[in-house]
Order: sequence, then structure tokens, then C-alpha cells
Amino acid sequence: MIDVGGRRIHALAAGRSGEGPLVVLEAGAFGFSADWAMVQEGLAARDIRSLAYDRAGLGFSDAGPRPRDSAAIVADLESLLAGSGETGPFVLCGHSMAGLSLRLFCSRNRDRVAGVVLVDATTPEAMDSRLLSGLVGQFGAFARMAAWAAGAGLFRHFAHTSWGDRIGLEGAAATEKRWAFASAGHNHWAAEEVAHWRTSADQAREAGPFDFDLPISVVLAEETHGRSALRRLQIAPALASRSGSVTEATGASHATILSEPYAATIVTEIERVRAAAAAC
Repeated sequence: MIDVGGRRIHALAAGRSGEGPLVVLEAGAFGFSADWAMVQEGLAARDIRSLAYDRAGLGFSDAGPRPRDSAAIVADLESLLAGSGETGPFVLCGHSMAGLSLRLFCSRNRDRVAGVVLVDATTPEAMDSRLLSGLVGQFGAFARMAAWAAGAGLFRHFAHTSWGDRIGLEGAAATEKRWAFASAGHNHWAAEEVAHWRTSADQAREAGPFDFDLPISVVLAEETHGRSALRRLQIAPALASRSGSVTEATGASHATILSEPYAATIVTEIERVRAAAAAC
């Protein structure tokens, strides 16, 4: 539990101390540190240090001030890293909605970022699509409903079904994921983040694109393959990078891409980005 100015953020470090950038793992909407358990295990097996954490109000972290937009998320991450004594360099790895906050963090901390891995992640430019913008609105409505249902205790009945853990985690991570699925507080603050998706997208867009000198890898779920408009937006950062790559996790969905065996693909791309950064 790391103090970030009168409140605490829960972080989970893995891997032995060694050379090379720290891998900072940012979960997607409704996600938290437990989501990255299989990726962290794979990184630790290769002696790569990583840090996953729970954003304010999610998992075991204290709630933070509103609004819970990308600016607030990035400020918390900066404070967390400072409180942990981590000065960089960092390889940023984000899933889904985390693509927005990673864009902003990189802009504010470019000299400390060595590379980026985007795991089926969104981009601020996606809001230009009427279809995708509409889906964000629908997801916002779903998030509000989920927060209400969790607050009413309705999710407790489904926590131990496949709905409680779409990733397929094991051990303590699975227990935490199922607990968070039914947690009123976790769902409330996750919905707060989703409610500010459009603002977060605007903040990320104003920060500008990723530096083309950064090694950038995009890992896509196979289910994205048929959505050409979304796919083009997702792979754009890698195509713009001098050291970019695009990999498809065959058989993966947006949720299961963090599970076995797809976690191994993410680990491989993190290693590739670290190697490219070292060669620069």
C-alpha cells in the first residue's frame, strides 16, 4: 500500500531486481492488478520486473477525488511510482481503456518511457467513429447498471460463475477477481472512470500521438479482426513507430487475451519492446 498524499494505492511488484526498464501494467475498465497475474508470472520467469496496481477506488486502493478521468489516473500513477522509488525508465503496457491514460502518461513523462505495449487497447481517435462513440455510450450505461447491481448485492450470486472471472485466473488472483466483481465500491469507481471516457479521450488526444521513436507493439484479440475500422485505429500507433509491430492473439477475445496462452504473447512483445529500446 503506497501513500499518494493522504490515501493509499495498492500495488503488486513481481520479478527480481535486474537491468532494464520496469514494466508498468495498466488494466482496462473495471480491471485491476489481479488481471495481470499471468503476465506478471511470465515476466518474472524471464527475470523482468513488473508493477501492476489498482486505480483509486478499485481493488484494494482508497478512493480518490473526482473526476476519475485520465488526468487523475495519470497523476496517481506518477505519485505511485515516486512513492515506490521508481524513477524509470518504464515500458508501459495497457489493456483496453488504458490506451488513453498511457498516451497521456507518455506525453507527460517522455524522458522516462522506453517503450509501449498496447493490448487490444483503444485510442482517443476512436471517438471520431460514430459507431465506436455510440458503443462507448452504451458501455457507460452498462457501467452504471453494473454499479447499481453490485451495490444491491446482485452480483454476489454470479461471482463464482464464469462471469466473475472472464480471464480464467488461478489462486489468489482468481479470488481477488471474483471479490471485485461483486464489490459495490469497485464497481462504483469503475463506473466513474467509464463515465469520463470522452473526457479522457479528449485529454489523450490533446497530449498528441506517441513519439515515433518509441518502440510500440500492438497485440490484438482475434475477435477484433472482423472490425476493420477499430483495427485500423488500434494498430495506428505501431505503424507510426520506427520500431513498431502488430501481433494477433489467435483465439483470444477482449477479456481472455490476458489469460493463458495469450499472456505468453504479451510477454514476448514486452521483451521485444525492451530489446528495441536497448538498441536505440
